Amino acid sequence: MSEVRLEQVTVSFPTHDGHRQVLQETSLHLTERRIALVGPNGSGKSTLARLVNGLVAATTGRVLVDGLDVAREGREVRRRVGFVFTDPAAQLVMPTAREDVALSLRRTHRDRPERLVAADRVLADVGLAGFGDRSVHGLSGGEGQLLALAGVLATRPSLLVADEPTTLLDLGNSRRIGELLLGLPQQLVVVTHDLELAARCDRVLLVRAGRVERDGDPAEVVEHYRATA
Repeated sequence: MSEVRLEQVTVSFPTHDGHRQVLQETSLHLTERRIALVGPNGSGKSTLARLVNGLVAATTGRVLVDGLDVAREGREVRRRVGFVFTDPAAQLVMPTAREDVALSLRRTHRDRPERLVAADRVLADVGLAGFGDRSVHGLSGGEGQLLALAGVLATRPSLLVADEPTTLLDLGNSRRIGELLLGLPQQLVVVTHDLELAARCDRVLLVRAGRVERDGDPAEVVEHYRATA
């Protein structure tokens, strides 16, 4: 498992009349295999998750992944940390499913024919066997999210961060994506409103008003959130 440390981290964004603090001073040590971040919209949980691979920069403090400083060694960190967005359209850039996954395989598979064969294997691994020639614009919401996930997994990250990956999906596809995420060998940090998914993780952090309000046993943290939402 990877080791993620947040050391006295805050995040502030400039506004027209000063700045807005999105994350209050936070120190964390994350080593569990499956970690969920829950909380209301605008609470800061996505900001916290995006610190891990540098999509959001810490205003103060520092973020370390396996001892690497995200601010100074971002390229090496991003080789270890994959990121899945809420909307797969933010990640799907090539015309077909096979080409989109193959784009992620350029560094490990220099030969194009070999790369395309490897892309089909990755598609099959996430339940999209036979989808290689499908247009990325003709996929359902669940299929698009699976393809976005396949493109990230093709880079073989040791840690996957998923930011509300089931929010735009119906119940069936939400469960399908959730089962796939929980079954991955990679370490997982998932931002989610799906409290059933969160409860099946090894650790849950409740983020509210820019701070970690509760942190620990999934059943306990989820129950506290339900009672105070």
